[in-house]
Amino acid sequence: MDLVTHHGRETAYDVADRGGDGPPICFVHGSGASRNIWRSQHRLADRHPIVELDLSGHGESDDIAASVGYTTLSAYADDVLAVVEETESRVLVGNSLGGAVVMHILLEREYDPDAVVLTGAGARLGVLDDLLEWLANDFERAVEFLHGPNRLFHDPDPRLEDVSKQQLNDTGQSVTHRDFLTCHGFDVRDELSEIEPPVLAMYGEYDQLTPPWFHEYLAEEIPDAWIAELADAAHLAMLEQPESFNGAVGEFLDIVYNYRSPE
Repeated sequence: MDLVTHHGRETAYDVADRGGDGPPICFVHGSGASRNIWRSQHRLADRHPIVELDLSGHGESDDIAASVGYTTLSAYADDVLAVVEETESRVLVGNSLGGAVVMHILLEREYDPDAVVLTGAGARLGVLDDLLEWLANDFERAVEFLHGPNRLFHDPDPRLEDVSKQQLNDTGQSVTHRDFLTCHGFDVRDELSEIEPPVLAMYGEYDQLTPPWFHEYLAEEIPDAWIAELADAAHLAMLEQPESFNGAVGEFLDIVYNYRSPE
């Protein structure tokens, strides 16, 4: 684990490098998660160095005192950009809340990545009222709801589901609730045409949290976009179907870098 200091706090991150000569890829996790969600993506490290970070208040990163919504989203964007600068990452991958953070960066910050992957994401990320209520007042019920059929997972190994539940409990009720409230207020539907880098919108076939049409909308409204469906997966396709996920990312980056004119 490495740490980068910025804005008076420390952000934890890892780098997996197996000698790949491609530009580094920075992975951004979703609500209540941590950098550990991307461990199966280390298999891409023979082509690209893999960077994964803990957003503020998650994993081993310092927390923030920020109101939900834009202020939290902006702080998370600061975390990502500090790690991007430290690692010279040129590709961003964001899942769920992480996708919102990535889109915030694309629309409001100066960083211009070579390519972006948005998975389990959407231009608007409204959350069910019942789930918000449980996150605030019955966290155990919220965790069980998220692990219902075709939400976080389609048909997971029980051990994978147990690890996911433990991760949410490790992050804790306060930060996870903040994450979901921040998602609930996120809406960039009218701004997608301003996104310039090539984008892959990738979704799990059975995802009910951010269903396929969320990604179809991204692919339709972002000027330079592709779309990919991952079979037999739901919201956390990178965990449930890592080989398919990694293959789709690799193929997308082959297209991006092979199509790019030499500088």
